[in-house]
Amino acid sequence: MSENGVDEHPKEKQRGPVVLRRERRDELTTTDQRLLDSRGHSDWVHTDPWRVLRIQAEFVEGFGALAEVPSAVTVFGSARTARGHAEYEVGRELGRALAEAGFACITGGGPGAMEAVNRGCSEAGGFSIGLGIELPFEQGLNPWVDLGVNFRYFFVRKTMFIKYSQAFICLPGGFGTLDELFEALTLVQTKKVTKFPVVLFGREYWQGLYDWVKGSVLGGGKVGEKDVELLYLTDDVDDAVRIVREAHQAWADAH
Repeated sequence: MSENGVDEHPKEKQRGPVVLRRERRDELTTTDQRLLDSRGHSDWVHTDPWRVLRIQAEFVEGFGALAEVPSAVTVFGSARTARGHAEYEVGRELGRALAEAGFACITGGGPGAMEAVNRGCSEAGGFSIGLGIELPFEQGLNPWVDLGVNFRYFFVRKTMFIKYSQAFICLPGGFGTLDELFEALTLVQTKKVTKFPVVLFGREYWQGLYDWVKGSVLGGGKVGEKDVELLYLTDDVDDAVRIVREAHQAWADAH
């Protein structure tokens, strides 16, 4: 005991790297015992420590599956784009052009614009990749995906999109596309990733957003001129591929 009556070295019990002291050290079983005992509730599979292992496993699976992917471009777009729609055909053309330029195509693996890009890439003999996500409604990977990985967690999937891509191209899309767009812009703006162009494909669809960023966000002093310059707006497939190719060459020259 110290002079003020506080026990400076209370009794303790070690549970792996965890130290338990005072009344918390009173456990009737050991870790090994609990591991080998098949009895008891299964609620533990829904606890945060177990989720951490699942998250770790998803990163390991993703890294392992994508480690040898060649230079790639991630293309986002709406899952609701119908086959035969003009935007679907543009996605198909874009996938084909990227494949012919030597890039693998990564999408969310779903239907609509994602399917169109995967289809165009696959038809051109390119490497067509789909990174799916567990959703409340059934979606599944589209039939044009050559390499598919399904994820439980959005943030793990997003890491794969960024880590294994040299550029983002955004076809017309909804909240998911907007989410990925602004996350990519934030990572480039804060220099978490470098030499990473973000292309908005489809002036009619994206012009309003682009004007809002320039008028309200830049005009209000919330971003700088260089931040707005991170966005490329185009209607031309060849132009989009040129932007990607030039940025990738600049990155290769720097490394």
